[in-house]
Amino acid sequence: MSFALFPAIDLRGGRVVRLHQGDYAAETVYGDDPVAQALAFAEAGAAWVHVVDLDAARTGEPTVRTAITAVAAALAGRGVA
Repeated sequence: MSFALFPAIDLRGGRVVRLHQGDYAAETVYGDDPVAQALAFAEAGAAWVHVVDLDAARTGEPTVRTAITAVAAALAGRGVA
């Protein structure tokens, strides 16, 4: 059996976070460099990286376009979508 993993980078306020059961009041911050996290996933063999703007998911207003653009640029040419 084989399967594909899709690592995710959740961004809130420009930081890499994980919400506990979707609770915005209960987040764990993993860092403030989404590009470094994306590159770490790519170096670990990820073929895809899913980036989530949690602020936009909550409010409808995108806030991390610059960070998402930087992640896409850093992964360009690495075979990662």
